[in-house]
Amino acid sequence: MISFYLNEKRHEITQLNPNTTVLEYLRSYERQTDTKEGCGSGDCGACTIMAQRLPSHATSESSDSTPFYTFNSCITLLSLMDGHHLMTASYLADNPTHHPERALLHPAQQAMVDCHGSQCGFCTPGFVMSLANVYENHRMQHNHVKPVTAKQDIINGEQGDNDLSYDDIVASISGNLCRCTGYRPIIEAGLMMGKIGQQRDADQTVAKDLTISLVTDVMANDKKSLPKSTATNIVDQASTNTLALAEGIRQLFIPKSMDELDELLALYPTATIWAGGTDLGLSITQHLVDHETIIQLSAIDELKSWSLSDLEPQSTSDSVNNTSVEAKTLRLGAGMTYQQMLPILEQYFPAFAALFARIASPQIRNMGTLGGNIANASPIGDLPPILLALDARVHLRHCGPDNKNDSAKKMSDKDTVNKNEYDKKSYIDEIISLTEFFVDYKKTKLRAGSYIVAIDIPLMQDNQHLFIHKISKRYEDDISACLVAISVALSADGKSVDHAKIGLGGMAAIPLLAKNCQQALLGQPLEVASFESAAKALPMDVSPLTDVRASREYRLHVVQRLLIKCGKQLITETQTERESS
Repeated sequence: MISFYLNEKRHEITQLNPNTTVLEYLRSYERQTDTKEGCGSGDCGACTIMAQRLPSHATSESSDSTPFYTFNSCITLLSLMDGHHLMTASYLADNPTHHPERALLHPAQQAMVDCHGSQCGFCTPGFVMSLANVYENHRMQHNHVKPVTAKQDIINGEQGDNDLSYDDIVASISGNLCRCTGYRPIIEAGLMMGKIGQQRDADQTVAKDLTISLVTDVMANDKKSLPKSTATNIVDQASTNTLALAEGIRQLFIPKSMDELDELLALYPTATIWAGGTDLGLSITQHLVDHETIIQLSAIDELKSWSLSDLEPQSTSDSVNNTSVEAKTLRLGAGMTYQQMLPILEQYFPAFAALFARIASPQIRNMGTLGGNIANASPIGDLPPILLALDARVHLRHCGPDNKNDSAKKMSDKDTVNKNEYDKKSYIDEIISLTEFFVDYKKTKLRAGSYIVAIDIPLMQDNQHLFIHKISKRYEDDISACLVAISVALSADGKSVDHAKIGLGGMAAIPLLAKNCQQALLGQPLEVASFESAAKALPMDVSPLTDVRASREYRLHVVQRLLIKCGKQLITETQTERESS
C-alpha cells in the first residue's frame, strides 16, 4: 500500500498500475486538471507540483529547513509520493467556500496577476508552483516582517537584505518554459510576491498555512476514522511487507532496507530498479513501456547516507603523487539526490558543486540520483566525466542465484572458509574503478540482479586542482554538447605537472578519460604551452560524432580550447595562492 495526502486529503492505494505517474493520477483519477500536461519528458515544467515529506517519512537527509520541493509530475511515479503531501496550484489559494471573489490568493498567484505574468496560461500553474516553493522555503528561513516597498522599487532592485534576489527567482524557474508571456513579468512577479506576503503579515491577514504542521494535524485526525487497510490481502512470494502496488501481473515493491532489496532481486533479477526515475520515466511517457515488476529504492535510507573514511594506500599508478599515500575518501550513497549531495560537495569539492546550477532543473535535481545518473550510462551525463577525473570508484552489489554461482565457481578448495561465509549471503560485492564500469554505449558492468550501492571519491590533496567546463546551447537546464573535467596535481615546488586526469563527456559512446592528453601533460612545466601541446593529442583519444547539438569539428576544437583554458586557470590559481601565502 502507498499512502499520501493530496491537497490535504488522505489517500491509500493498493490496486493501481505501478506505471502510473503523478500527472496521470491527478488528471485521470482525481480530475485535478489545474496541473498541465506539456512535453511529457520533464523539460517544460508545465506539470510542476510541490510536495513536502511527512514527519513519519522524513530522513536525516530530508529533515532540513526547506521541506518543500518541486518535481515534474509527468515522469514521477505516484508510488514515489508515498508518505508525502502533494499540492497543486488550486490548493495554494485560501478559498474555503470555493468562491473566486472571496479567495485569498497565495502571494505567488497574486504577484502573477499584479505583474501580468500570464498570457495563454498553459505554463502558469507550473511557474506558480516553482515560485510558491521558493517563497515558502524562504519564508520559513526568514520568518519576520520587513517594511513594504513599492512595486517599482522592487523592479529597480531596491530590496531588503533577506529578500529573494533576482538570481534566486531565475534559479527557481529555470525548469519552467514560457513561450508567449516572456520571462520579464514572471521574474517581476517573483520579486513582488515577498512584498505581498510582508504586507499581509503587517496587516495581520490570516493566510493558509502550507507547512508540515497542518498536514500532521489532519493526519492524526484521519487515522482515527480510517478503515483497516486492505493491503494485507495482497500476497506475494517475496515479501508482503514490501509489495506496495499491484494490478494484474504488474507489481511494485518498496523495500525498506538493503537486505529486503537483495532478497527481492534474488527473486526478480530482471525487475526494473527505480530510483528517481528522471530518465526511466521517459520510457513510460515517450516509449509507452509498461514495466511488469518495479523495485523502488526511495525508502532505503542506507542508500541515501554518506560518510568520510580513511582510504587504503593507493597503488603507484593511481596515486596523485605517484607514491603510496594515505588519504580520505568520501562515500556517497547511490540513492542520494543531486539536492542532497550539493551541501556535501560544496564542502569537499566546491568546483564540482558549482556545476550543479547547470545540471538539469530544480525539479529534476530534487528527484534524480547519483546512482541513477551513473547506471544510465549516458555519454552526455554530467556527473561521470567529473567522477572519472576524480578517480572515483563504484561499489556494486550483485544479487541472485546466477551471480552467486558464478562467484562460487571462481573459488578454489582452499577457500572453504570464505565459501561458508559466502553461502550466508544472497549477494556479492564488487568495488571497481569507474573507468572499468562503462563498457560500451549504454552498457555497464551491471547485470541482472545488480545495483549500485555507493560511489567512493578520494578527497583532493593540497597540490591538486579541479576545473570543469560544460558547453550547451542554453546555460541552464540543457544537455551537454561536451563536458570537460580536469584534475591536475602539481609537483612539490609547484612548477610542473605531476599527475593529470581528464574526463570527457559527449565526445564518445561512453564517458572516458583522455589518456593521451593526460600522458602529454606529465612532467611538463606549468606553462600554457604544455596544455597547448597536450590539447593536440585529443584526436588520438576521441573521434566524436556530429549530431543535432554539435559537429565533430566543433566538439574537438572546443574541448581543445577548454583544455588550454584550464591551464590558464591553473596558472592564475597557483599564482594567487603563492601571493596569498
